[in-house]
Amino acid sequence: MSVVSERLSQVVLGEQQVYENLTLYPLLAEGPSQPEYRLLDEALELGCARVTEVSDSGSVPELKFVNGCDRPVLLLDGEELVGAKQNRILNLTVLAPAGKTIEIPVSCVEAGRWRHESTEFRSAGRAHYAAGRARKAAQVSLAMRGQGVRRSDQSAVWEDISAKSARMEVRSETGAAAAMYETHRASLDDYRNAFCPVEGQTGAMFAVNGRIVGLDLFDSPATLSALLNKLVESYALDALDEAGREAASVGADEPQSFLSATSNADIESFPAVGEGEDLRLRGGRLSGGALVKDDRVVHLCVFRVPGGGETPDEHGRRLVRASMRRRARSRI
Repeated sequence: MSVVSERLSQVVLGEQQVYENLTLYPLLAEGPSQPEYRLLDEALELGCARVTEVSDSGSVPELKFVNGCDRPVLLLDGEELVGAKQNRILNLTVLAPAGKTIEIPVSCVEAGRWRHESTEFRSAGRAHYAAGRARKAAQVSLAMRGQGVRRSDQSAVWEDISAKSARMEVRSETGAAAAMYETHRASLDDYRNAFCPVEGQTGAMFAVNGRIVGLDLFDSPATLSALLNKLVESYALDALDEAGREAASVGADEPQSFLSATSNADIESFPAVGEGEDLRLRGGRLSGGALVKDDRVVHLCVFRVPGGGETPDEHGRRLVRASMRRRARSRI
């Protein structure tokens, strides 16, 4: 039994919470009341951690994380950092060691800006929308497997943001994903206020329009409680995007089936950027990853990859081929 399967075998589904077309299933499991790490927002607020460009000239797919804190800092897959030369999101979850400086893998979510607006990044207080996290997860897994790098298809990330912005009638001079959250702030706040953690909750599974689309599971209920608003907003933006489409009730067996599919997914292991090891999951049309340290799942995120009935590998390869064609055309 893998460490992921073992952790999932300890999970109990809580009573569903519903608001509009978004459903949340609490994932209940034992865990330490307080984790042995700080979260990104806390570390930045305390001033013991900093995030900057890697150099004056910068590099789109990497940032520098300086951890001067007395303990490791957990950076969540999809968390958004704003400022410096352009806004970025984390490509996967990282546990940054205490007292060390590392480079962290990121994707740009603001296509039209490459100029300094600040020397350091600040937290946006949100995570990238879940469908985008799902696509990115498939891309990053493919890149890790084939090239040994933790990179997304940056062109595909920008195109996905552009298409979603158009559907949601949002405009941004710099093509920033942030504009979608700002434009729909009132509705997103309504979604956030509708959900709250319950006792023993260490994770959350979400359904949009009656379809299970993903989950996040942590090692501590304190971590889930601190990050739940970010997760709800991530899925709520997709729920707003799909509002008005035909919806259905989630089947009684679907949440447990999603957990079972996750438990049975194929796993590949890679050394982590910071502490621990990175596990990448794939199975059917699922994609995701887990950060594991000392045989403990610190964070697991799994998504149903959107679109076309493709497997994550097929989806990722198609995006890579499309990106290569775009680059070839740009050189003509």
